[in-house]
Amino acid sequence: MTGSLVVVGTGPGKADLMTPATAAALAKATDLVGYGPYLDRVPATRADQCRHASDNRVELDRARHALSLAASGRQVVVVSGGDPGVFAMASAIFEAVETGEPAWRTLDIRVEPGVTAMLAAAAEVGAPLGGDFCAISLSDNLKAWATVERRLKAAAEADFVIALYNPASKARPHQLGLAFDLLRALKAAETPVLFVRAAGTADAKVVTTTLEAADGALADMRTLVIVGASTTRQVGRWVYTPRREPGAQP
Repeated sequence: MTGSLVVVGTGPGKADLMTPATAAALAKATDLVGYGPYLDRVPATRADQCRHASDNRVELDRARHALSLAASGRQVVVVSGGDPGVFAMASAIFEAVETGEPAWRTLDIRVEPGVTAMLAAAAEVGAPLGGDFCAISLSDNLKAWATVERRLKAAAEADFVIALYNPASKARPHQLGLAFDLLRALKAAETPVLFVRAAGTADAKVVTTTLEAADGALADMRTLVIVGASTTRQVGRWVYTPRREPGAQP
């Protein structure tokens, strides 16, 4: 097959946070496939480039369409925000490859890394991910809420810093509050909680609070929420998590 497929992430927002490798892939593409608002971030580079925009909840359909285009000989780039491998389109592409046409397994497929939301959010406030951390999506569109609760409980008991993706939407306005209630039963009231909206853009906004006072209504789908570990500290306006445990040898 002469076609190819590259999965890219445009980063969290600012153009200078898009990697050169991603920019190069976009410039070479004959076809761009992605969720409409993500495609809108990509400037036009070629007059003959075709754009295939779709809704946010049709990831597998989008992946199959992109693979079909590549199989027909097109140079396809699938566009995600952030990093394409973190709660984004890279996983959908390989799920479609696994369940789809056998010939898709021989396609030239590549994933280009990007700057994911939790890294951009952490950089806005200091170094809250400086120690061990995990990322959990609060969306239950593709998994049961009971699974989300089980993972939150495990992460809290292990004392990870927790980055919460997809904390709220119009269809799920209550779930972040439920997550905070669960975490309050397992973590100290003074645990730092960070709401970082539009991280990595000129409109970035940070709210620093505690687990006891955290209000789920502060978040929307452009917000990344970080819940600290027992070692996470605030120093002035900065928040960081030390790499060294208390009592550990220097």
